[in-house]
Amino acid sequence: MNLDIAAMQIFNGISLFSILLLMAIGLAVVFGLMGVINMAHGELMAMGAYTTYLVSVGFQRWAPGWMDVYLFAAIPLAFLVTFAFGYALERGFIRWFYNRPLDTLLATWGLSLILQQVYRSLFGAQEVSVPLASWLSGAWEPTPDLQFPLNRIFILGLTLLVAVGVYLLLYRSAWGLRVRAVTQNRAMAGAVGINTRRVDALTFALGSGLAGIAGCVFTMIGSTNPGTGQLYIVDSFIVVVFGGVQSLLGTAFSGLAIAQSQTTLEYLMSGSMAKVTILVLVIVVLYFRPNGLFATKTRG
Repeated sequence: MNLDIAAMQIFNGISLFSILLLMAIGLAVVFGLMGVINMAHGELMAMGAYTTYLVSVGFQRWAPGWMDVYLFAAIPLAFLVTFAFGYALERGFIRWFYNRPLDTLLATWGLSLILQQVYRSLFGAQEVSVPLASWLSGAWEPTPDLQFPLNRIFILGLTLLVAVGVYLLLYRSAWGLRVRAVTQNRAMAGAVGINTRRVDALTFALGSGLAGIAGCVFTMIGSTNPGTGQLYIVDSFIVVVFGGVQSLLGTAFSGLAIAQSQTTLEYLMSGSMAKVTILVLVIVVLYFRPNGLFATKTRG
């Protein structure tokens, strides 16, 4: 492996990491901070992707001259649509299943099947795609043998921006302090006047909104169908559990480790064998560290 191939492999790993992190960071908020196993998280990602598709259709029909900037309308709209849906979902459905992990898993899995059928009814079973903005087409070529796709670079920048925003929101704001208080001790947080139900609803909505952004990003690299959300849901759960529940830093580091390992192994062996190898390594690590690599320290 020469330096150019090594650089491309590293970039491919970072590209996969950015997609995994966007998907997993919303799951980390819902699963890690709230303890809710949301099997419909992938369908929320698909909702963001379909929202992006509708925005692109609207721009093509009513503002074709602005197609190069439709993403800047699609990204916040995908977040708002899935945020609102997640808030309503938590208020009317999820809140009845707290502290019942098996029931939550089965209920959200059923919800994912319902949403998939809704997408088939509205958009059909065939795949839909969105046009790529002209300024995201092509690649940056620092050398004749190196090509870095511009859309992947944009995704990486957006991922870093979202990750920093979530960190500041959860660890540098009053609302984030309430979220962490409810996570650590719900009864005490309620005793000091924190509205725990409102915190739950907004936290779940935030995780849903982040899944919507991940869906918007997904449209830049592939087409969307009703089963799109199932492509990354298992990998996202692995990233969250491997990094350590309740640890956003652990989610980021585990996503980077898994992505780089997977792309390297795919270069050396087949894609299916690479996934199997990664899964075996994760199982071995979790055997010795069942709480993940960056488990939250607590007093005994």
